[in-house]
Amino acid sequence: MGFSDLLDEIGGLGRFQLIHVTLLSIPGLLMASQNLLNNFTAGTPAHHCTIPNLTSALNLSMSEEDEISLLNAFIPEAESQLSKCSRYRQPQWDLVERNHSHSGNVNMTEMETESCVDGWTYKRTEFISTIVSEWDLVCHLRPLKQMSQTIFMGGVLAGAIIFGGLSDRFGRKKVLTWSYFQLAVLGTFTAFSPSYLVYCTFRFFTGMAVSGVILNTVSLKVEWIPTKTRALVGSFSSFFFTIGQIILAGIAYSLKDWRKLHLAVSSPFFVIFLYSWWFSESARWLVLNGRSGEALQQLHRVARINGKHEGVEKITLEVLQSHMKKEIQSSKMVFTAYDLLRTPVMRRISLCLIAVWFSTSFAYYGLAMDLQKFGVNIYLMQVIFGAVDIPAKVVALVMLSFLGRRLTQGTCLLASAFVIFINIFIPKDMQILRTTLAVLGKGFTSASFTCVYLFTGELYPTVIRQTGMGFASTMARIGSMAAPAVLILDEVFPAFPSIVYGVAAVIAGVTAFLLPETMNVPLPDTITDVEENWVGKLLQ
Repeated sequence: MGFSDLLDEIGGLGRFQLIHVTLLSIPGLLMASQNLLNNFTAGTPAHHCTIPNLTSALNLSMSEEDEISLLNAFIPEAESQLSKCSRYRQPQWDLVERNHSHSGNVNMTEMETESCVDGWTYKRTEFISTIVSEWDLVCHLRPLKQMSQTIFMGGVLAGAIIFGGLSDRFGRKKVLTWSYFQLAVLGTFTAFSPSYLVYCTFRFFTGMAVSGVILNTVSLKVEWIPTKTRALVGSFSSFFFTIGQIILAGIAYSLKDWRKLHLAVSSPFFVIFLYSWWFSESARWLVLNGRSGEALQQLHRVARINGKHEGVEKITLEVLQSHMKKEIQSSKMVFTAYDLLRTPVMRRISLCLIAVWFSTSFAYYGLAMDLQKFGVNIYLMQVIFGAVDIPAKVVALVMLSFLGRRLTQGTCLLASAFVIFINIFIPKDMQILRTTLAVLGKGFTSASFTCVYLFTGELYPTVIRQTGMGFASTMARIGSMAAPAVLILDEVFPAFPSIVYGVAAVIAGVTAFLLPETMNVPLPDTITDVEENWVGKLLQ
């Protein structure tokens, strides 16, 4: 007898659980926007050096073809297109004719160039305004574009470390409610950033709030859901994130302005902050923190909402404490991050999850960021990348329900590695095939994400679940920080990012098979539960 039996007594997956999970999942529609926002707010518009006294004339009635022809006199070509970082010191009128080759009587030694000393001119068709055009993050400042995403992910990393421990100490609901508020306020302030430094500062603290939301959402879900329906609920929740990616494309396309976009995806969290007060604190956590009376009140509240009024009378304080006697005794101990590594099984679980979380996030954001590299309309590409997650997660749900967590996790990671490696050998001129494989790879990593959140919540015991989630999530944030940094190196060796992403996914896929299976296993509440339940099952 344990807490899972009490959940069955008060309705199992009843009305409360459905409302609770739905309200917790709705923010997922905007969480995708926060994580992938850089694709649009830091999009790089087509640009070239500003030519004084010529730019205004180009923007009037001249056709694009005539405009390019005229610009040939002022800007050299680089890789069959106008250079983005240099211009001629003196106009080269001999080059105005279309399709002119640099030959004949043109003296190449006289064609001296210089950097864009007067700034850049940006086309405003794909984007009206981005942080790239706002602060000229091009040419020698180009790495700052990816750096803004790395800084955001650094905030997510800090949030995983800080909010994971705070949740185990102060409760899931309080930290989640605060995270909503922090995200709403700082995400909105980001839209009014006067400089790149201020922008990155706000993005860092917004990232912290994102981590607080994700970690506590997962725990509040799994700790109120019966054992047999955890996979279904986890997959259902992940669809909100997928739909959010498609919604992001629509919002970004309709606004095309980075300040308006930040407002659009951040301000709704004020509403979410207000309704979050309806949530019920985890009764498991309350009991394990010596607040059994409050836990009983929450259980009675859930029973009434589920229409199980007999459960209110049947479940008393004595019944609750008898069901969780062992857990209550364990709760008198003080747990720290060291306990994640102190005992053999917990140590094995934690070390394996480091590899799985890091590689899943590393490969996911490596594929999902910088959509402009695919040469397809960026808004359409975002929709495609979002849409592929739907069948991927359906497949993941079926595998989780029938094949188990361990096999699903390992298979998805190895499949994504296979697709990433294949793409290295596809010629660049076969853009459709390369894009298709990238989409498939992203789908497999998305399915892996769906599994790892559920899997981790089931592996760690209640007494230290949030600390464990924070620890594992920390590895994911390191991976998401490294992903955009690796992308910067594609100019030196184009295949390098794919090789790194693929190798990481292979290592994680193999490591996933070393974890114990948790399908249809009750949630462990203590470290002793973990050691006793799985010490003999790790290699099964």
